[in-house]
Amino acid sequence: MPAPAPPPADASGASHAFGASGASGASGASGARSTRHSVLANARRAAALVNALTRGGPASPGAIVAVLREHGEPGLLDLAAHDVDGMREAALLLREVFGAGDVDRAAGLLNRLLLDRAGPLRLTSHAGHTPWHPHVDRDDDGPWGEWFLGSSCLALAVLVWEHQRPPGAVCASVSCENVFVTQGRGPERHYCSRRCATRERVAAHRRARSGGGKGGGGPLDVVSD
Repeated sequence: MPAPAPPPADASGASHAFGASGASGASGASGARSTRHSVLANARRAAALVNALTRGGPASPGAIVAVLREHGEPGLLDLAAHDVDGMREAALLLREVFGAGDVDRAAGLLNRLLLDRAGPLRLTSHAGHTPWHPHVDRDDDGPWGEWFLGSSCLALAVLVWEHQRPPGAVCASVSCENVFVTQGRGPERHYCSRRCATRERVAAHRRARSGGGKGGGGPLDVVSD
């Protein structure tokens, strides 16, 4: 299964990680990959999965595989309904981290998840198919939910460590509950997308013109990578 690794930052200050994968229950050359992922990319994958797994009705295995593909996971991705159930349980726990609001609470939640839900830190090369990298799930072929929670906690913990601020947030739009990663370039973000930021500013402007509320639309939000 894929997992982020938290090595030191490179000369540009950007953290990098080896994200190596081996599909649950399908080890060996057909089920292992050696794709490099940055810590930030792994954190964004976590946010996308949290949104897919906790918003709306139950997500199908195909929908979750599509999210994993969008975030760079190639090769064999064999998910069943019970795998998605385990990932949804993990997603609900991770949603609390994204919604923590301050760095102390985010760090406390991550510490609790790593203590209660993760295995000991270990290095794996997936039987020589990938570079050595850290895992906190208990086995290379363990459940998808365990991998998702452990790899996401590692990525989010590294972001807290490097930036000393919450690793993510919940969109400030009243009609959106998406979580997103806040550790990009540019000013502090309050919305998950330009669409949400624009919608809220337009709504606030209309309320102001009709005398039903204050104008301004909240903080200016520039969404950047």
